[in-house]
Amino acid sequence: MKFLKLEKLKKDYLESIGFSWHTDEDGSDYIDNKLVCVKENEANAYYEAVNELYDMFIAAAQEVIDKNRFDELGIPFNLIDAIKMSWENEVHWHLYGRFDLAGGLDGKAIKLIEFNADTPTALFESAILQWAILKQNKLDESSQFNSIYECLMDNFKRLITLDENVENFDEVYEGWKILFSSIAGNKEEEMTTKLLEHIAKEVGFVTNFSYVDEVEFSEEGIFKNGENYEYWFKLIPWEDIAIEEGELAMLLTQMMRNQKAIILNPAYTLLFQSKGILKILWELYPNHPLLLETKDKPLEGKSYVKKPVFGREGANISVVKEGKILHENIGPYANNAFIYQEYTELNSYENEYYQAGVFFAYEGCGLGFRKGGLILDNSSKFVGHIIKED
Repeated sequence: MKFLKLEKLKKDYLESIGFSWHTDEDGSDYIDNKLVCVKENEANAYYEAVNELYDMFIAAAQEVIDKNRFDELGIPFNLIDAIKMSWENEVHWHLYGRFDLAGGLDGKAIKLIEFNADTPTALFESAILQWAILKQNKLDESSQFNSIYECLMDNFKRLITLDENVENFDEVYEGWKILFSSIAGNKEEEMTTKLLEHIAKEVGFVTNFSYVDEVEFSEEGIFKNGENYEYWFKLIPWEDIAIEEGELAMLLTQMMRNQKAIILNPAYTLLFQSKGILKILWELYPNHPLLLETKDKPLEGKSYVKKPVFGREGANISVVKEGKILHENIGPYANNAFIYQEYTELNSYENEYYQAGVFFAYEGCGLGFRKGGLILDNSSKFVGHIIKED
């Protein structure tokens, strides 16, 4: 791996644009002051990989729905109707997600780790900050695989046009409103949500923001201060709503049945989010070059990673080599169902590991990296990139 070391963004500037989670609990910088050098053909390969993977995820989700395999993915029973309804009606448009990938640099094959399809983070960092780093260092801002902002603008328009072509958005948009929500007290999630709101507003949508505990829910739709919103964007995992807010899950399902609200990201993205779908992918596409062997029991004769089907920030993940646990993270997901995915080494340099994150909004649209230990967790750092030939 090669890097370009640069002047880092000053903390007062980061604060001024709303990026307040720039310093980790140990006092270290969350944003790395160097960029990963990526060749143009490597950036193109990341782009092509996620486009192909998305089509494969659609086929795998269809398999789950057609064969009623929801249990294998750990899908809460009280969301199955919402998943089916959102899958069958194209107005429930997938706004954005992030593929986590191993490899892709220095001749290493790209391999799918997982797809954060429901509530992906690192959006602010990937879309805004790595572009700002280039700008501050007087480098060409286009020397980057990063059209996240523009692709999100177009994908917001597709909520209305429901088509690849978005040129007629202004003609067909009739003032439908989007309410954006996150949980109070989490600045990162709030600013990510407000960035998305800003993009939607720039497109031409009528928007508003509300913490989720201030939103009014009924079978007639989503309301704030008595005003109805046709769309609700929530940076709250669907599985958390199902498990912790069962009454809300039922209400949201009824709203969809009554065609009173469209929720972003749609309920069917929970199928993509579940790591259980990695097993279905391997069944449908055995030995596919982008996939790692994945089963619901330990792999024989191979090193593997044990993961909960639903989990965040590397919790309850363990790496097993030659039958021995090499590394293990504790966490709150011990009672989850687990999958076992063939181990593959991430891009690495000086005992640090770099996982590529490629955002997807109708197509692959931007690259960033997370840096950390053998298992990436909430102590990992964000590292930007620059397209640079040798």
